Amino acid sequence: MSAIAGIYQINKMPINIEHSNDIMKSFERYPCDDIGTWQNENVFLGCHNQWITPESVGERLPYYDSEKQLSITCDAIIDNRSELLERLQVNQAKRNKITDSELIVLAYLKWGKESPKYLIGDFAFMIWDERKKILFGARDFSGARTLYYYNDHSRFAFCTIIEPLFKLPYIEKKLNEEWLAEFLVIPTIVESTNINTTVYKNVNQLPPSHTITIKGGNVSLERYWSLGSIETLNLKSDEEYEEAFRDVFNLAVTEKLRTCGNVGAHLSGGLDSGSVVSFAAKALNKENKQLHTYSYIPEDAFTDWTPNYYRADERPFIKETVQHVGNIKDQYLDFVGKSPLSEVDDFLGLMEMPYKFFENAFWLKGINEKAHNEGVKILLNGARGNHSISWGSWKLNMDYYASLLKKLKLLHLNKELDAYCRNFKTGKRVMLPMVARNAFPTIARLLAANKKSDYHFPSFINPAFARKTDVYNRLQQYGVDVSGTFRGDLNDYRRKHYDHLYFWNKSGTATTKLSLRYSLWDRDPTNDLRVIRFCLSIPKEQYVQNGMERSFLRRATKNILPEKVRLNHSIRGIQGADTVHRMSSRWTYFIDELYELSNDPIMTEILNIEVIKKAIAYIKEQPSPDLTWTDEFKIVTRSLIVYRFLKSLN
Repeated sequence: MSAIAGIYQINKMPINIEHSNDIMKSFERYPCDDIGTWQNENVFLGCHNQWITPESVGERLPYYDSEKQLSITCDAIIDNRSELLERLQVNQAKRNKITDSELIVLAYLKWGKESPKYLIGDFAFMIWDERKKILFGARDFSGARTLYYYNDHSRFAFCTIIEPLFKLPYIEKKLNEEWLAEFLVIPTIVESTNINTTVYKNVNQLPPSHTITIKGGNVSLERYWSLGSIETLNLKSDEEYEEAFRDVFNLAVTEKLRTCGNVGAHLSGGLDSGSVVSFAAKALNKENKQLHTYSYIPEDAFTDWTPNYYRADERPFIKETVQHVGNIKDQYLDFVGKSPLSEVDDFLGLMEMPYKFFENAFWLKGINEKAHNEGVKILLNGARGNHSISWGSWKLNMDYYASLLKKLKLLHLNKELDAYCRNFKTGKRVMLPMVARNAFPTIARLLAANKKSDYHFPSFINPAFARKTDVYNRLQQYGVDVSGTFRGDLNDYRRKHYDHLYFWNKSGTATTKLSLRYSLWDRDPTNDLRVIRFCLSIPKEQYVQNGMERSFLRRATKNILPEKVRLNHSIRGIQGADTVHRMSSRWTYFIDELYELSNDPIMTEILNIEVIKKAIAYIKEQPSPDLTWTDEFKIVTRSLIVYRFLKSLN
């Protein structure tokens, strides 16, 4: 609930008061409820505190336990408080008032470096253990809160954000070219695979699921959480799986509602955010509190150009959820006059690094601002539900049907295909050849040998810059496919999503920095560790039953979500479809800046200018709305963001 910072003089030199003051002054652009510092001769800890939970109101951070000789600065909301209070045997009289930072200290006293394993929630913290002369910290399993640091042989400094570290005279702001090369080459939303580095050469980050220990001159990082083996849950019926899910998910949602302010939620027309909102609204009703929902919609002047199976304006589905669930104050925000282009500089300043979600940045920021103005302190979302609660896709169903065919379970296959054809208004003549190709891929590949080769995302990095940074070899070692086309087993991909920590950095960076600006926290129950473990433990057949994609969540939310949303198989909401429409009034300016960057000497060193110019030529005429999803548009917008970022460094 804070921006935290600290300096540890490993060489035992006194803390320079100007250095600590300069760091704390950097936080002044953020709202706060309290500012606190603690220091001894060679350790300084600071906290720019925002009170979000009831227990945090009036909390003083950093917190010092004189008896135990421990000092903590902390950016955390711990969800499994009830469990921890029992395990730590906290006195009943203190349980309602004990802060999350005090709980973390008690956990550290009991379990030491193993303590983060017992914490469920979003957190980053640092503890100075005076007796052991150790600085110890941790970041939550998925990196929902950021923690950056610098170290050399004589000192260690850390901070929630990057910029304050550059106030220290011994930290030089220098571009990390390897990070930038990966940003350019990876076609997905992932920025870089090296989870310890940042866009700056001298600033590292504590990776998700890791602890950090500084003792003497040694800095050691250890991973404390990994997915490991998940034992399959064996229950007697589908209904038992569904009931068990509702129990786990309801706990995750309810625990994330703990706040001294209002509760809000992102709401689209889909399953994930709808499920979060449904459980949250019901729980809040018991507290006589109403849930505020925020939904991004296109401007009135926008004409939806997308195919019939997409819906840029999801209001018909959103309103069904609102009416069915109740206890919701719904708002639909079109951010007239705003565009992704108009927000680039501000969002770069917020993120402190280049970003890839160009189409969504302006409305994500806008929703946070609106929620802040309405006193919201907790803003729920279901952003990671696709890999947990609503796991499933067309390909997953095809793989399942293929497995039935290979096992010659033809009656079962026939039943499932009948249901699928009814749901998706297709026929077995269409489905059976696809199932056969999935069942016997080797034969399918031989038959398709003379067909056009697979799609590959265009490379727009300067080949010389790629060689200099060895980016392709490095990504190959990490197992990253730079083609932009998924190949392989979906269930294996799902496991990798949780095992490979580089998937997490983008969302943690954005949510932390938005939360600091607007004094509210994004909380995602679909990313709760208990929910993830449960969803990974249920048999894979649960996700594909009855001819439905995302079958499990659809069944588990019967009577919780409206049927129009729960059983919607034919229409998919799509965000950002109005991107080019919003940019159209500034299109000439946009194209001119692209030509400017293509002639910039620094950009010519890192980009393949021939590819950039071809992309500009493709989009430069009339701003056609369907350019939004083209590779050319993605290439030029990412290049523009990098260009603006590099200019800001000068």
